[in-house]
Amino acid sequence: MAAFNARGFLVGLIGAGIGTSLSPALHEHQADALKLRYTYRILDLDVLGVPATAVGDVLAAVRLAGFDGVNVTHPVKQLIIEHLDAVSPDAAAIGAVNAVVFVDGRAVGHNTDLPGFVRALTTGIPDVTLNRVVVLGAGGAGAAVAHGLLSLGAGTVSVFDTDARRSDALVESLSIRFGERRAATGPITDLADAIRDADGLTHATPTGMEGHPGLPLPVEVLRPGLWVADVVYRPLDTELIVAARARGCQVLDGSRMTVFQAAESFRLFTAVEPDAERMLRQFNELVHTSPGRRSAHVRQ
Repeated sequence: MAAFNARGFLVGLIGAGIGTSLSPALHEHQADALKLRYTYRILDLDVLGVPATAVGDVLAAVRLAGFDGVNVTHPVKQLIIEHLDAVSPDAAAIGAVNAVVFVDGRAVGHNTDLPGFVRALTTGIPDVTLNRVVVLGAGGAGAAVAHGLLSLGAGTVSVFDTDARRSDALVESLSIRFGERRAATGPITDLADAIRDADGLTHATPTGMEGHPGLPLPVEVLRPGLWVADVVYRPLDTELIVAARARGCQVLDGSRMTVFQAAESFRLFTAVEPDAERMLRQFNELVHTSPGRRSAHVRQ
């Protein structure tokens, strides 16, 4: 795929309830700065009137229409995998795809949440201790975060989810990739005890998003010396981030992960390296000047 083609780039986002996503503005603003012709389309399953199980048909349609690639979000990050020709090692290990690139007639799936989180953590709160980290949430975002933490050299990652089957499956995939004793799980009732012994906490559930207010854990477990990262970005100051900051924790909101995963998607789609810091500034402008935009998802 040539970086500068005559017709420009046609990309999109497949998901449900995504009409107010910030992705089109974020991607197209970066393309304008790089003087690339770039169109980003929203492919909302709710608007199209099709179920999540029809994602294969949607993927076939965008491939036929000549798209260069698509981002993928809730609820089809896992469902789309069976319709792809290949997946990257990260996406295969995580079990979720959030970016598909069409190359030489093949649909190749990637996971940009993992490098997005790694870059967010290492630039947003560098030099934090990673001996013992708790990950709350074992869905697609939580899986990317857990894999990212262990790839950074975290000693152990403890995964908690209200669905024990999901946390068990994630720990199994982490153990296969990184070795036994690097990941563990337990009943959600053990979460508070695990956080008391941890260096850091990463939150990857919908709690705290617009429309899903609240704290995902007892505020009493937050303490100075514990770093707290939240993947939620609407709002940036979730109740967890506000509470953690007030109790003396070092905090990382969801802006950096959101932007850096988008930057990695942009690079995959165009083969052009974006200016991630410029994208971060644009993202902050969009968040603060578009109060009417409401995101139904953790990512994209």
